[in-house]
This record gives sequence, structure tokens and C-alpha cells, in this order.
Amino acid sequence: MKKATDSHEGAIETPAKEFDAILRRIRETRQKVFAQANTALIELYWHIGQTISEKVEQASWGKGVVRELADYIARTDPEIKGFSDKNLWRMKQFYETYGEDEKLATLWRELSWSHNRTIMTRKTVEEREFYLRLALQERLSVRDLQRQIDAAHYERSLTSAKLSPAVRELQPSVTSVFRDTYILEFLGLPETHSEKDLRAALAQHMKAFLLELGRDFIFVGEEFRLQVGNQDFFIDLLFFHRGLSALVAFELKIGKFAPQDLGQLSFYLEALDRDVKKPHENPSIGILLCRDKDDEVVEYALSRNLSPTLISQYQLQLPDKKLLQAKLHELFERPLPDQP
Repeated sequence: MKKATDSHEGAIETPAKEFDAILRRIRETRQKVFAQANTALIELYWHIGQTISEKVEQASWGKGVVRELADYIARTDPEIKGFSDKNLWRMKQFYETYGEDEKLATLWRELSWSHNRTIMTRKTVEEREFYLRLALQERLSVRDLQRQIDAAHYERSLTSAKLSPAVRELQPSVTSVFRDTYILEFLGLPETHSEKDLRAALAQHMKAFLLELGRDFIFVGEEFRLQVGNQDFFIDLLFFHRGLSALVAFELKIGKFAPQDLGQLSFYLEALDRDVKKPHENPSIGILLCRDKDDEVVEYALSRNLSPTLISQYQLQLPDKKLLQAKLHELFERPLPDQP
């Protein structure tokens, strides 16, 4: 009598790689379909807004007609949602905000209606373009986009961090990467806190901190250990920036900037470059993140500093935009020094 064989004997091994390839193709196709559907929907809103805008301008349509249009759509095809009179007026605003600006059209077509609704209320063309590009480049959710607006990301981008000459020489594009002020309201820290509290809170809220830092930052470690001679030293926070291809060391100071703080940071950068940096990477950059700073003291301290360092400050509350805009206005109105 023939012995029964195990039903699993000789079973074909699951082709995991082939399955993964099919799943990846499904996901990519779904993403393309979603993107195409979103673009079509945004263009529909734009064209409806154009129609309403032109009719209102010709004085042939008023609020009553737009309300009748919303009621007609809802009554004729109840399955169609999102075309209330309030939304129809938003579509009119959407069209009138962007008009025939083809440069911006290539941007807003790629974002969702919720993203566009958030951005189109910005006051200037420059600010709207800034947030359109930011939302696309950083792939921001609507919530994260609103947070960046509340944190005055655009206004803060107009001023750069205070840099040493060595940073500018090594990395000409560095001014667009680092900021003069970082907003850390998400930490929930009290006004009085220690450097240990600050470091621990940043490590705990790293996802939010990376959003504040900007794209291309990769977190390497907290209290990163350096051994020099027979002594151990610890960098508060260490990152790698893909665009700059360089390690970025953050030293945290809860007080006002003091020139002697730069010596410690320069020492850390030397140790990183000698013992940690890969041969193909650029020299390491150091950021002294302090609670407050005197810009004139910072300028003096950095003017002859040979290490690629910069000084930034942090705030634990969302900025007052009016005060920030007034400060920017004062800065831009300041007369330039006489040229030799």
C-alpha cells in the first residue's frame, strides 16, 4: 500500500519578489489614478469659478443665482456633493486668486482642494507661491501646512541664520537651508527649563522638529558620543543633511548666546571631521541653537571664526506675525552702508 505523502511536501516556495512587484505596481497605479483625479477635480473647480466670476462681473449673476445653482445641482443629482453656494463662492475666489498665472497653475493643479483653500487666502503672490512650492516639496499634509503658516515660515524664510565665513565658503547654498529662528511650540516646555529638558523634548518630538528643520534632514542621534584621547564628549543632537552631504551638529543653549560657546562647537566639528565623517562627505556644520542672541555680538563672534558654524535662536511660542512683519519692514528699509 502506497504511503500517503505530506500535502506540504514539494510545495512551491511563495514567489515573494514577484508578489512584491505586483503590489508595488498596484500602489503606483492607484497613486497615479488619484493624482489624475485630483488634477481633474481642481481644474473643474477653477473653470466653475471662472464661469461664476465672469457672470458676476457682467452683472448677470448675483448671490441669488449662485444659490439657485447650488440648489439645482443638489436637487438634480443628490449624489454630487461639495457644491454648496459657499463652496461655489470659494471656487470663484480660487479662480480670481490665480487668474491666468500659468507659473502658479502648474503648482496648484498638483495639490488638493483643501491645500489650495488654505493657501489662496495668503495676501501676496510671493507668499502663495512660497507655500505652494513648500507643500509640494515637503509633501505636507493640510495640518502641517497650516502649522507652517501659523509659524510664519514665509516671513522667517526672508531672514537667514547668522553664518561664519567658513560656512558660506564651503556651502554657498547654505542660506536657504538654515533659519535665523526656529519655532518649537510643539514641545510644550515651560518658560523655565534646562538644556536636558530641551534636548529630551526635541528627541521625543523628532517628527515635528524635522518638519520645522525642513527637507533633507536625517536624525542620527541624541547625545552623540565622541571619543578624543581618553575623554568622552557628547553632541546634543546630530543630523545628516542629504542636500549638503554633511553632518550637522546641534548644540543647545537655554540662555543668551555667549562667544565662548563657539569654542566647544568648533571642537566637536573637528572631532566629527576626523573620526566620523565619510571621505565623500563635506565638512561638518555646527549650529548653536540658543534662547536669545544679540545680533551684533553674533556678528563679531563669527567674523573671524574659521569653523563652519552658525547661530540661531529658538522660540517656544508661535510668533506674532504683525511684530515679525514690522521687524522685516524695518530691516529692508534700513539704508545700505556706503560702498568704498
